[in-house]
Amino acid sequence: MRAAALAGLALLGAAALAACDSLPGRPSPEDRPVVPTEVREFPRLYADTCSGCHGADGTLGAGTPLRNPVYLALADDQTIKAAIVRGIPGTAMPAFAASEGGMLADDQIDILVAEIRKRWSDPAKVSGTPLPPYSATASRSSGAPAGDAARGSTAYGAYCASCHGAKGIGGPHGGSIVDPSYLALVSDQGLRTAVIAGRPDLGMPDWRGYAPGRPMSPQEISDVVAWMVAHR
Repeated sequence: MRAAALAGLALLGAAALAACDSLPGRPSPEDRPVVPTEVREFPRLYADTCSGCHGADGTLGAGTPLRNPVYLALADDQTIKAAIVRGIPGTAMPAFAASEGGMLADDQIDILVAEIRKRWSDPAKVSGTPLPPYSATASRSSGAPAGDAARGSTAYGAYCASCHGAKGIGGPHGGSIVDPSYLALVSDQGLRTAVIAGRPDLGMPDWRGYAPGRPMSPQEISDVVAWMVAHR
């Protein structure tokens, strides 16, 4: 009899616990918030960590558009991963890796890098013309001298002035690229990336389209960047 009573009490206790779990206002398991470190689905990861600066679909954000085949051909996986892991000093891009004080685990960063490339790269868009070096350091290691602001003024006039104006303060098809606030927020590499990859989401061509039939040379790219940097 005593054993039966104890069993009955156990059943009543289990029923009470189950009832507590379904009290009015208590969220169901599928409605409960997911801890950021548990997210492994790209759409949620991207929306939570990238979309605020790079745009909801990789375009029209304040940062580099990630949905740009030229950018994805220019920057390899390690370059993109390093930016996510450590951020970009001197800019609004923070470090996202947990090891650097951020909130993302290593495998979450790997998912972001892999899915960005899988969804938004298009090698056919960059075939036919050799890509310039991604970084100025790589350009110099291939034999090109460092960028020169004086030469950059001439290159700017040939390739950029028709959109951004003769002095870079804005023109009929582009805004100011010497504005102090803009230059304070973008790194030298960010300027170089913009010159090479363009901003297709804003109508800005890549390095092949500034002058019909005449892509910018790696040296001209470095020189134009040096000219912009000199305006900081």
